[in-house]
Amino acid sequence: MTINSGGHTKYELKYHFVWCPKYRKFVLNENIANYVTRIIKEIAERYDFEIVELAVMPDHIHLFVSAMPNVSPANLIQTVKSITAKKTFERFPGIKRHLWGGALWQRAYFVMSSGSGTTDEMIRQYIREKKSTANDIPNLFG
Repeated sequence: MTINSGGHTKYELKYHFVWCPKYRKFVLNENIANYVTRIIKEIAERYDFEIVELAVMPDHIHLFVSAMPNVSPANLIQTVKSITAKKTFERFPGIKRHLWGGALWQRAYFVMSSGSGTTDEMIRQYIREKKSTANDIPNLFG
């Protein structure tokens, strides 16, 4: 366990997020997945949270992060989803055709903190397993 420090605070808070493209469409092909990965890493650096594990699959994303206590999970995921959607639509405008011109992400998401019945390593292993099986899913968008 790593205890982090910041502004008169010692903390160890980690969150596992999972969210999907609208209609659970298989739109996160290799090029888009690589781009979204890069954007999420830039967001983490800009907003000062640490990515513990990240996997972008064709129809959903797993993000396991460590964040400071002044950052709520809801604000963190809202920031990630809004910035990735805006930048992805700018870079890949054709993706809107597959989403009927709407939003990139579903409004819903899953979040769980580590320690609520799971360890950090269990979450990391789960995400790695999902990432390794993502290659078994057909790429519908070339």
